[in-house]
Amino acid sequence: MTNDETGSTTTPRRLPVTDVSLVVLIGTSGAGKSSFARRHFLPTQVVSSDFCRGLVADDENDQSASAEAFDLLHYIVGKRLAAGRLTVVDATNVQPEARKQLVRIAREHDVLPIAIVLDVPPGVCAERNRSRPDRQLAAHVVPRQNRELRRSLRDLEREGFRKVHILRGEAEVAAAEIELEKRYNDLRHLTGPFDIVGDIHGCRSELETLLTRLGYTLTRDAEGRPVDAAHPAGRTAVFVGDLVDRGPDTPGVLRLVMGMVAAGHAICVPGNHENKLGRAMDGKKVTVSHGLQESLDQLAGESEEFRAEVRAFMRGLVSHYLLDGGALVVCHAGLPEKYHGRNSGRVRSHALYGETTGETDEYGLPVRYPWAEEYRGRALVVYGHTPVPSASFVNNTICLDTGCVFGGSLTALRYPERELVSVEAEQEWYAPVRPLLTDAPGAREGRPLDLADVAGRRTVETGLHGRVAVREENAAAALEVMSRFALDPRLLTYLPPTMAPSPTSRRDGYLEHPEEAFLAYRADGVRHLVCEEKHMGSRAVLLVARDDAALERRFGVAGPGAIWTRTGRAFLTDGELTGAVLGRVREAAERAGLFEELGTDWLLLDAELMPWSLKAVELLRRQYAAVGAAAGAALPEVLSALERAAGRGLDLAELTDRQRRRAADATAFTEAYRRYCWPTEGLSGIRLAPFQLLAAEGANLAVRPHDEHLAWIDRLVDADERNVDEWNADERNAGAGHAAGKEPMLHRTGRVLVDTEDEASMAAATAWWEELTGAGGEGMVVKPLASVARTVRGEGRPGGLVQPGVKVRGREYLRIIYGPDYTVHLDRLRQRSLGHKRSLALREYALGLEALDRLAAGEPLWRVHEPVFAVLALESEPVDPRL
Repeated sequence: MTNDETGSTTTPRRLPVTDVSLVVLIGTSGAGKSSFARRHFLPTQVVSSDFCRGLVADDENDQSASAEAFDLLHYIVGKRLAAGRLTVVDATNVQPEARKQLVRIAREHDVLPIAIVLDVPPGVCAERNRSRPDRQLAAHVVPRQNRELRRSLRDLEREGFRKVHILRGEAEVAAAEIELEKRYNDLRHLTGPFDIVGDIHGCRSELETLLTRLGYTLTRDAEGRPVDAAHPAGRTAVFVGDLVDRGPDTPGVLRLVMGMVAAGHAICVPGNHENKLGRAMDGKKVTVSHGLQESLDQLAGESEEFRAEVRAFMRGLVSHYLLDGGALVVCHAGLPEKYHGRNSGRVRSHALYGETTGETDEYGLPVRYPWAEEYRGRALVVYGHTPVPSASFVNNTICLDTGCVFGGSLTALRYPERELVSVEAEQEWYAPVRPLLTDAPGAREGRPLDLADVAGRRTVETGLHGRVAVREENAAAALEVMSRFALDPRLLTYLPPTMAPSPTSRRDGYLEHPEEAFLAYRADGVRHLVCEEKHMGSRAVLLVARDDAALERRFGVAGPGAIWTRTGRAFLTDGELTGAVLGRVREAAERAGLFEELGTDWLLLDAELMPWSLKAVELLRRQYAAVGAAAGAALPEVLSALERAAGRGLDLAELTDRQRRRAADATAFTEAYRRYCWPTEGLSGIRLAPFQLLAAEGANLAVRPHDEHLAWIDRLVDADERNVDEWNADERNAGAGHAAGKEPMLHRTGRVLVDTEDEASMAAATAWWEELTGAGGEGMVVKPLASVARTVRGEGRPGGLVQPGVKVRGREYLRIIYGPDYTVHLDRLRQRSLGHKRSLALREYALGLEALDRLAAGEPLWRVHEPVFAVLALESEPVDPRL
C-alpha cells in the first residue's frame, strides 16, 4: 500500500489508481477536492455530495437535506460499481462513519476502496471558503473537520482502504498525477489461441504427454527435466491450478509450469492446493491432508533456491483472469459473472474453493453449490477443482478436472476451437475418497431455461440487424405459448420468420405480381435472385437425427427428432406418425450422404408439410368451408328469386349479373381451398417439401447460397425416390401383393433463377409464375440467391439488411386470403400498409440466424433460446394476418 507521510514537495506525485475501484476523496471544506476531481477524472466518474444535495433540495448548501443527499450518493455509487465503472466520491469524508459506508459499498461490489487525502492547512481552507459567496461556513467548521482528519490519517488502512495516498500541502496537491492501473486479473488484451489444462496434481509425465499431443515442443535442462514448452503456432497454455499434491512429481510439474510462465508461453491461476502448500512453505500452521505431505516430502529433496522460487511463484498467482476481450474467464473453482474482473477476498475465496451448500455427502466431503446450472454470463468460464468423469459444457462453463491423479485423465480445452484433448492417466496415483461423479447435472445444459431469461422487456443483440427489442407484453404472450404448448425446449433451437408479401401491384386485376418483387430487389442493389415454388402446405421445421442416440449426445433428448410449427408446437399430435416422417427423411439423408458430407449426426431443415389440411383442418372446416357452404346455399336461391322477378317484367339485369359474379367467385373460392386438401392415411398422402438445410453440427447452413440448398434438397428427393423404388421392387419380388406400394414422400421445390438486369430473365420467371398459379398453385417466393444480402450505399459500402424473401401469391390463392370477391375491392386493398410486416420479417429473420449462429458455436441452450423466444414474442405484435 502507498502511505506517504513525508513533507510537502513540488516533485510530481504519481498516484496509482485501479481502473475499476472506488476512489474516496478526503479533506476539509475548501481543501480543493472538487477542483482535484475535475482536473483528474471525467465528470461522469465523479459523484459529489454537493451535487446530490442540489438534486434533492435545489440548493447545494442546504445542510438539512444531507441525509437524503448521501442516500442518493450511495445509490449512484452502488449502481456505477455494479456496472464496473471507476467512481470518485467528492465529499469531506473526514468522519469514520462516512468512510465506513463507502468501504462497505466497495466491498459489496468487490472493488478496491482507495483513499486520496488532501491535507491542506486549515487557514488556507478557511480563506478559500470566505472567498466563495455561495458558501459561508461557521468559524468552527473547518477546525473541527481538520481535527477529525488528523485523527483519521493513521486508521485509513485499518478501515479497509487498500491504497492510501496522502497529499500534504497545496504544492503536493497541485503536482499530483493520477496513474490508472489495470487490474491484475485483466488480461483481456490476450486473445489466444489458448490450450487450457485441467488439474495436474503432480502428474508430470501425463502433462508432458498432453503438451506434446497439443503440439508443444519441450525444452529440458542438463538433467533431462522439462523446464519449458512452446507451441510453434504461438499458442499459450493456461493452467487452472492444483498443479501440486497427491501425484508422483509435484516439483517436476512446478518446474515445467514455472518455466513456461517465465518464458511467456503460459499463464497460471492458483488452486486451493497451491494456496495451502504456499502457506505451509511459509511456515504457517495448516492441516496436512489431501496429499499435502507428498508435496512437502518431494520438495524437501529440492534445493533451497528452487523452493524459494516456488514460494515466490505461488505468492504471485492471481485468483482468476479475464482473457480474449472478456469472452473467456479462467479460474480454479468456477466464478459467477458478478465476480468476473473484481478484486476482493470474497472473489479470491470463490475462485480458489468455490461455494458449498453447507452440507456434506456420504463420504464426508462438502456438497458443492451447482453455480454452473444457473450461470447466464456471456464469458466462457473454464475451471477445475471438482473431479468429473469427463469434461462437458454446462451453460457456457466447463470443468476440466477429469481426475488424472485418481486414475482418470488429464484434459485440455483448445480455445477458441472448443475442442477437448485428453490423455489417460498412467495409473491411479492416489485413491479417491469418492468415485468420480460430477456435482453438475447430467444434461449438458444444466437448467436450460429460467423465467428470468425471458420475462420482461428484453433486447437481443443480433449480428445482422443490431439490437432487436421485445416488448414486455409480447414476452408474456410468448411465455404463455411456450410454457403451455411448445415441444421440449431442449429441441426448440429455431423458429422460422414471417415473410412479407411483394410490393403491391398496380396492374389491372392483380394485388401481387412478380414484377414489383424484381424491381424492388433491383432497387436494393440485388442482381441475382431465385424464385422458388410456394407449396400448398404449412411451414414445418424438422430436427432429424442420424440415430436415436445422436440427439441425446447433442441435446440431451433421445429419439428420432422433432417436427414443429412456426409457434414451436409439435406439428403432428401422433408420435408414431412423426417418427415415420422423420425416419423417411433420415433414410434419404443417409443415402444422399449428407450426414457424412456435413460431418454431423443431425440436421435441421426448413420445409412445407402438405396437405394444408393436415394441420389446419379446423381452420378449413370453421372458416373456409363455412363460407363456401353458406355461399353455395344462399346464392342459388338468390339467383332463382331474381330470375322469377325478371320474368314478371322487373329490370334486374345489373343486380342479377352482380349476383352471378358473386356465385362464380364463391365457386372459385371453394375450388381454391380444396386444392390444398386431400385425404391422408399414415404416411400415405403426406408430402414434405424441404427448401433449406438450416444447420448441422458446428455449422449455420442458412447463410449458404440458396442454389446450394436446393442442390442438397434435390439429392434428398432423389434418394427418397430411389429408396421407394427399391422397397417396392423388393415387395414385388417377395410376392407381397401390395397393390399400391409405397409412395415417395419428399417433394421437389421448383425454381427459376433471375437476373434483375436482364429483362428476358424476369419475363421468363413471370411466365413461370403465371403457369404455376394458373394451374392452381399458390405462387412463389423470391429470394436473393446469396441468401443474406444488404443494400448498397455510395462507394459500394454495404447498407441495411435486404428482405430475405418476399412471397408473390397467385390471384386465386388470394381469394382464400381476402375473400371470394376480393377482386372487386382491389383499389381499397392496394392501400394496405406493408411497412410493419416488412420490419417484422427482417427482425425475425435476423433473430433466427442469430439462434443458428449460437447453436453452431456450441453456446448454451439459454443463449440459443434468447433469439428463438424473441421470434415467438414478435409474433404477438399486431399485424394484418392476411399479409
